[in-house]
Amino acid sequence: MKTIISPKTLAVLTLAALPMLASAQLSANVSLVTNYKTRGQDQDVREGKLRPALQGGFDYAHASGFYAGNWNSTVNFQTSATGPTANLESDLYAGYKFATGGLGWDAGVLRYHYTGASAANTTEVYLGVGWGPLSAKYYHTVSDDYFNAAGAALGSGLKGKGTGYLNVAYAQEIAPNWTLKASLGYTSYSSDIALPNYVDYSVGAAYDLGDGFSVSGAMVGATKKNSFLGKVDGKSVNANTMVVMFTKSM
Repeated sequence: MKTIISPKTLAVLTLAALPMLASAQLSANVSLVTNYKTRGQDQDVREGKLRPALQGGFDYAHASGFYAGNWNSTVNFQTSATGPTANLESDLYAGYKFATGGLGWDAGVLRYHYTGASAANTTEVYLGVGWGPLSAKYYHTVSDDYFNAAGAALGSGLKGKGTGYLNVAYAQEIAPNWTLKASLGYTSYSSDIALPNYVDYSVGAAYDLGDGFSVSGAMVGATKKNSFLGKVDGKSVNANTMVVMFTKSM
């Protein structure tokens, strides 16, 4: 039986939601980046030093500490030598932030979805902690595979579940509008994935241009370069790359 909501009921529901909306913050962002890397690895494996990506997303943050959001980026890679090409990454996430004893905590779940290459879809849970300019966050894979590294969706019989990623970051304002940023990450693959664990790194700075505009630059790369020769020209997706990003926050 079809349920019809009366105007009176709709008005009551709207009024009930107003306190929640009043204590929440909605924001959005859009960026143009010269190269898109995740955990030190290229997400566009075409030839050329510059492989720009368009990125952007929306965030909802409630005063209670609960939040949810969506972030998207153009990508270009295949899940196998003959597989389809992923052209869009869409991330959905939700979590809860709180503070105890001077520490800021962040716990949540993150889903990566790839249009054109669903075999790479991955789900992680995470827990982060921050103190002043320092922060650390650990991600743990709970989906059957980790970005198709084990080939689970392709019938390999192997699993990427249990893969972990730890990232430690530093961000400190060093002059008016200037923020120094650096991070180290460590990927620990599940035993079914025949790839070596590796370390990624990023060192750079961001400048606040005002009115929600900012520009940043960083040298980004990862170790074990010869084990990740995934670009179409035979070069490593872990190669050191200078990444420049222009962002508008709203």
